Amino acid sequence: MPDETEKTNGTNGAHGGCSGCCEEASEEELLARLDEVIDRYEDRPGALIPVLQQAQGIFGYLPEVALKHIARRMDKPYSEVAGVVSFYSFFSTVPRGRNLIRVCLGTACYVRGSMAVLDALRKELGIDVGETTEDREFSLEVARCFGACGLAPVITVNDIVHHRVKPARVNAILVQYCPEPAAGEPVAVGAGERSM
Repeated sequence: MPDETEKTNGTNGAHGGCSGCCEEASEEELLARLDEVIDRYEDRPGALIPVLQQAQGIFGYLPEVALKHIARRMDKPYSEVAGVVSFYSFFSTVPRGRNLIRVCLGTACYVRGSMAVLDALRKELGIDVGETTEDREFSLEVARCFGACGLAPVITVNDIVHHRVKPARVNAILVQYCPEPAAGEPVAVGAGERSM
């Protein structure tokens, strides 16, 4: 089981892979960054998946323009690149929210109530699995096992593990990931602590 505070490099996509900048990069700038990645992996066997992972970190997801660019630069058929993207659930061809929520539906989590947790998240966020909230704050996905069966049911938010989650705790967990309120806005009372 990964450390509960361990982060995956570049999966959040909060700022299109931009570290700390406030302006969005143009498509040309993003493709130039992608070219740098492709250049580093040139002629290395098995390079497609790492290039796709880094491309997703740069763009925040994998738009068609990036997939076509990767296919052309790596001299691979577009169908091969698109096939790899559609096979692995890690990859997304639609923009994800700033916070990626994954609900474990493995056997232990399922038996201990993860479907009720998923239903509570759907209701609270107003989205279904595979969708992103209109404000692009949250995306909702499911997974089969996080390797934390003794802590079931488990969800992750941006790869931070929350264990023994109950539907009634969903809102308290989500509040931790909401943007800071602007000056003068009321602050939610009773927001729980991360369950780490």
